[in-house]
Amino acid sequence: MEITLTTPAILFPAVSLLMLAYTNRFLAIASIIRVLHSRYKAEGSAVVRRQIENLRARLGLIRKMQTFGVLSLFACILSVIVPLPRATDSW
Repeated sequence: MEITLTTPAILFPAVSLLMLAYTNRFLAIASIIRVLHSRYKAEGSAVVRRQIENLRARLGLIRKMQTFGVLSLFACILSVIVPLPRATDSW
């Protein structure tokens, strides 16, 4: 299997769209947490606290997905920049 230069170049838009989706989801959950936090300060409900903890765990997963998205973008950049040795090249 031979990977041409266009293969990692095709991944650039896909990775950027994934990062955009993760960021939008992160911002939506963060705004929900802000609303729940103000509700928790007013009521002190244990249910609201558990919801906040659950959403914070989801935010942690989204942060990890964003980190891996950035790493995959760097891998795409490296695979475009770094030339691969050909079968005819001697070591």
